[in-house]
Amino acid sequence: MSAEPASARGSARPAVRRLPETLVNRIAAGEVVERPASALKELVENALDAGARRIDVVLRDGGRTLIQVSDDGWGMDPDTLALAVERHVTSKLPDDDLTHIATLGFRGEALPSIGAVSRLTITSRAAGSPAAWRIRVEGGAVGAPEPAALSAGTRVEVRDLFYATPARLKFLKIPRTEQMHAVEILQRLAMAAPTVGFSLSDGSRTVLSLEAAQGELFEARLTRLGAVLGRDFAADALPIDAERQGYRLTGYAGLPTLHRRTSAHQYLFVNGRPVRDKLLLGAVRGAYMDFVASDRHPMLALFLELPAEEVDVNVHPAKTEVRFRDAGLVRGLIVGALKHALAEAGHRASASVGTATLGAFRQEGLAPHSGAAHSGAARPAWGTPQWTPLPSRGLAESQAAWQAPVPAAGGTLDLGAAPAARYEDAPADPVAERHPLGAARAQIHATYIVAQTEDGLVIVDQHAAHERLVYERMKEALAAGGVARQALLLPEVVELEEAAVDRLVARAPELAELGLVLEGFGQGAVVVREVPALLGRTDTVALVRDLADDLAEVGDAQSLQDRLADVCGTMACHGSVRAGRRLGAEEMNALLRQMEVTPHAGQCNHGRPTYVELKLADIERLFGRR
Repeated sequence: MSAEPASARGSARPAVRRLPETLVNRIAAGEVVERPASALKELVENALDAGARRIDVVLRDGGRTLIQVSDDGWGMDPDTLALAVERHVTSKLPDDDLTHIATLGFRGEALPSIGAVSRLTITSRAAGSPAAWRIRVEGGAVGAPEPAALSAGTRVEVRDLFYATPARLKFLKIPRTEQMHAVEILQRLAMAAPTVGFSLSDGSRTVLSLEAAQGELFEARLTRLGAVLGRDFAADALPIDAERQGYRLTGYAGLPTLHRRTSAHQYLFVNGRPVRDKLLLGAVRGAYMDFVASDRHPMLALFLELPAEEVDVNVHPAKTEVRFRDAGLVRGLIVGALKHALAEAGHRASASVGTATLGAFRQEGLAPHSGAAHSGAARPAWGTPQWTPLPSRGLAESQAAWQAPVPAAGGTLDLGAAPAARYEDAPADPVAERHPLGAARAQIHATYIVAQTEDGLVIVDQHAAHERLVYERMKEALAAGGVARQALLLPEVVELEEAAVDRLVARAPELAELGLVLEGFGQGAVVVREVPALLGRTDTVALVRDLADDLAEVGDAQSLQDRLADVCGTMACHGSVRAGRRLGAEEMNALLRQMEVTPHAGQCNHGRPTYVELKLADIERLFGRR
C-alpha cells in the first residue's frame, strides 16, 4: 500500500481540543432542529406534557422569522425557567430509568438547541403564581429571568431561526412549503390528543383550527380524525379495538376502496407518540395485501398502547422511530385486528365512491332543473337507448354458471356486438329489492349491472365483482386442503422465454397446490395439463404468461405462500367473467346475492370498488327534485 501524500495529511498533527459550549449546542441543534417544523414539534410536545388543554401556534415566513407557541399548561417559576434552557435538563424523567418513559419529550435538548441557533424567549406563569417570568436565549447566550406579563401557561417565541448558523438557511424551502410541513406535524400531534384544542395562523389568517373534541375517547378520536382527514374518512372508517398480552390497538382504518397514492395518510402512534416505523407500516401492508394494489395505500390512524418497558423510544434523535421488545406480537396484533375489521365490513364499499359518481354527473352538466330547462331551452342531449329483453335462465343454471363461468350444456356464449343497454321485463320483486344490493334491472354495455334497491340503485362492475368471488373461493379451497383441478382434454403448450420457463418449472410443485399443473416441454415452452376448476374456461396461455411475470417479481428466495395474494389474484382475474359478456337476469341476481355473503366483496383484488350505490335522495337532488 502506498503512503498517503504529505499534502493530504497536512504539515502537522492536529491537536485534540474541547469544543466551546456554544458550538456543541449548535451541533446538537443540527440533530434536533432540522427545519421550523422540527422546532415546532418539540415545543408542542412540551406543551402537551405540561397538561395544556389549548395550544395556539403562530408562524411567520413558514417559521423562519417567528414560531410562537402559547399554551394553558402548568407553567414555570423563574428557577425552573433558568434550568429549562440548560442542556440535559428535564422534568419528564422521575428517575434515571430510560425504560419507563411516559412523556413525549424527555431528552432535555430541545430548548437549549433551539436557543443556540435563534433568538428564543420563554414567558411563563406557574399555576397559582402571582406573576409571570421571562427568560431570553440568543445564539446560545442565556439571560437572567425577569418579570413579565402573562395570564397563565407558557408562551415560547422563536425568532430568526438559524440566524446563528446561516448555512442552514439555504437548505430551507419556500415559506409555503415549510408551513405545510408544520401543519402536518401539528395535525399528527392533534390526532394523538383529541381533547386538546389546536390552532395555527400565519399572523394574518387561520391556517388550521381544531376545537377540543367532546365525549368518550373513541367518539372524540373519530371527531378529530374527521376534522383532519375529512368527512370521507369519518364516513368510511372501521373502528379498531383489539388487545393481546397487555398490548392494545385502537383507532380507525379506512375501507380498502379508500386509498391514496402514498402512505402519507397512514398515521401511527405508540403510547401517544407519532411515529413512522417500518415494522408498523409493513404490518399494515400485510393486512391489506388482499384488498389493495401494491402501489396504493389505505388511509388509517392506529394507536398502540403497551407497557413503557416493552418499547424503546430512544433510538432516533427526532423520536420518530421505535424498537419493540416483541416485534412479532406487535405485527400479529395489527394484522389480526385489521383483517378482523375488514372481514366484519363484509361487502361494504366506500361511500365516497357514490359521492364521486354524483360529482362526475354534475361535471358533465347535469344541473338542477330551471325554468329554461323545463321549457326545452337547455336540456341535455340524451341518446336513445336500444332496449332488448334479457334472456331468461333457470336459477340453478345461473348459480352453476357462477361457480364456473362457462356456458351451460346446450347453451351458447354470445360475445358478439351487444346493444348499449338491455332491460329486464319481469315485474318488480319487492323481496329482492330489500336485499342490500337489490334486484337486477338491466345490463349496460355488457359490463355493468344496474340493480334497484328500496331506496336507490346500485351499479356493479361484473368483472371486478366476480374476480373477488373467485379469489375468495380460491382462498377457501386452499385453506380446506387444496384447489380442485380440472384436466384439459388437450394439454396446452405455451411458448415463453427460457428464463420464464425456468421460473415456472422451478415453482411447479407450488403451482400444483394452487391447481395449476405444468411441466417443461422442450426448449422455450411449458405444457399445461390441469388448471384450477374454479377458473372454468380461461385463456391458459395468457394466465401462464402473467404468472411467469409474477414469479419474476417474487424472486427465488420468497415462496409463493408469501405472495399468495398476488398469484391467486392473477388466477382470479383470468377466471372471472369478462366485461362484454351478456348475462341473464338470474345470472345477475345470483352474482348480487353471492356478493352479499362474500367477505370483502366491496372491492376487487386491486382495491377498486366493485359497485357504486346511489341513494334515491341524492339522485333526486341531482335533478332538482329536492
